[in-house]
Amino acid sequence: MARRSNRPEESGDGELSVGDLIEGPTEVISPAALAAARTAGPGPDRSVDETHDLSAYATGGPTAGHADGDLAARAGRARVELPGLPRPGMLYRRALRDALPGIGRSRRPDAAPPVELAVAGVTVDRAHLAGYDRVCGFRLADTLPATYPHVLGFPLALRLMTLPEFPFPLAGVVHVGNRITVHRPVRADEPWDFVAYAENLRPHARGRQVDVVLVGSVGGEEVWRGVSTYLGRERGAGGGAGRDPGGRPVPPAATAHWRLTPRVGTEYARISGDHNPIHTSRLGARLFGFPRPIAHGMWSKARCLAALESRLPEAYTVEVGFKLPVPLPSTVAFSAAPGWDFALHDTRTGRPHLVGTVR
Repeated sequence: MARRSNRPEESGDGELSVGDLIEGPTEVISPAALAAARTAGPGPDRSVDETHDLSAYATGGPTAGHADGDLAARAGRARVELPGLPRPGMLYRRALRDALPGIGRSRRPDAAPPVELAVAGVTVDRAHLAGYDRVCGFRLADTLPATYPHVLGFPLALRLMTLPEFPFPLAGVVHVGNRITVHRPVRADEPWDFVAYAENLRPHARGRQVDVVLVGSVGGEEVWRGVSTYLGRERGAGGGAGRDPGGRPVPPAATAHWRLTPRVGTEYARISGDHNPIHTSRLGARLFGFPRPIAHGMWSKARCLAALESRLPEAYTVEVGFKLPVPLPSTVAFSAAPGWDFALHDTRTGRPHLVGTVR
């Protein structure tokens, strides 16, 4: 498929709305070209950002005969099937532009986007997997760590979060929680199908929060599900639960102490594709109210699971709440109790950075 110079994401206001995704702005890609794109294998021509129009990818509704498609229909979401994973780079550039006063889009939709994005045939690059294992502390193995599919399908979730219909701009959102369910171990040679959608927009004491769901399937069987909860901070917010005014509990005895350098942010950004500047740049962190860069929440979760790796069952659910940011550099205390309950705390104050459970 030849590249086009007049790509919609670089023309006009640079936005693709849900309507654009489903209807297509101008020109429809022919079925033959679409089939060629889907069989071409990974490469720049399969990028969503290289296509002139996405209307040929839209089914106009759920995929017939699929349980997740039936759920989408009941939820009132239209399905958009993409030929490949989007490129995070352009999406982050758009997100940063949206954060600029007087230039960015002001959005306060009162519902999650009525669409779900799907992509099929995503394969694992073993060199990338090895790099992820190294950055997060997992041992090299032929099965994927529980947190790796989050990284694998992250560009699809990122594309969803940069839609104009998403409740708040991506830049500055706070990742406050994540729940992952592993139904069975998945080998590195198994191809993935992903679906991403948002749901459960609700009030919070500091704004509003929404769940971004990423579902991973292999051979038509759901094998993995991740639910990330994001907070969009808004002035004059109310209606949610406030902070617990009670005393701070004494942190559990530390199992290990980890010294974290700024490279934690830059290396995880490189391997995960999550280049939010609050994790990689002192200036970028200051723009969003942090005195210095902070670690990615999903790196913190992955590092905790790596410490428990040899004791995890084949199928489980692991849920974490991200409490206080982990500044870089810093030293954190990791603790775990049989069950498994685990946490990261500040070594000086004892205040929690992360609390989690495995069940």
